[in-house]
Amino acid sequence: MDIIAMAFGLTDAVKRFAKRAKKLYYAVVLMGHECDQCGGPLLMIGESRCRCESCGRTFDPTIAFQRCADCGGRTRLRIRRYVCRACGADVTSRFIFDGLIFDTEYFRKKMAESRSRKQQRRQQAQAVAAENRSSALPVPEMDLESVLGLIDALDSLSDCPEAAALMPLCKGFDLRRYERHLQAHIGPIEICFDDIPSLAEDARLDRIWRFVAVIFMAHSGLIEICQEGQTILVSQHVTD
Repeated sequence: MDIIAMAFGLTDAVKRFAKRAKKLYYAVVLMGHECDQCGGPLLMIGESRCRCESCGRTFDPTIAFQRCADCGGRTRLRIRRYVCRACGADVTSRFIFDGLIFDTEYFRKKMAESRSRKQQRRQQAQAVAAENRSSALPVPEMDLESVLGLIDALDSLSDCPEAAALMPLCKGFDLRRYERHLQAHIGPIEICFDDIPSLAEDARLDRIWRFVAVIFMAHSGLIEICQEGQTILVSQHVTD
């Protein structure tokens, strides 16, 4: 037995039954009622909302046809319920099957008022911030000689012989060329970094350039890197 399929089948059957029951209920409650303007037949199009099939007019049948059970007064919609205009008693609508009713105009008005209040609070906050904003602080010109030894200290920081030693490595390095070369040899299966063919004649320089390109591609999300001992493994980045 396929319990899941049977459960879905039962759910669909209940929905179809509820739809037919709702249609029958609306037909019963509208029986004997007609459009008060042209006398045409009525069709329910929503909870406590009907339409004349002759002139196309839509209106609330609870307000049009239903009266207060206590005093016989006319009904009106008050936010989310019906009340009697005369005595104020709650009136249970016969034209609601299983939904809720609410005054769209009331909620539209309240939403507009809420947006207006938020806008006013925002403008007030901006005005208060503008009033409390301090004036511009004058910043004197920087004088490096005002601190004894500052210039020498800055010179020592910028004097980096290690960076000068790396300059020959950058000369002639074409990152895009190495990225294309690596993409042509790296697939979804991990391979050893040293198994990637060289591009430059200088093996040591080529290894450095290949490694730099691998790091850039890994940061860009194009490849993945992992290390097992002294072996570097690279593979193509694959998304699920």
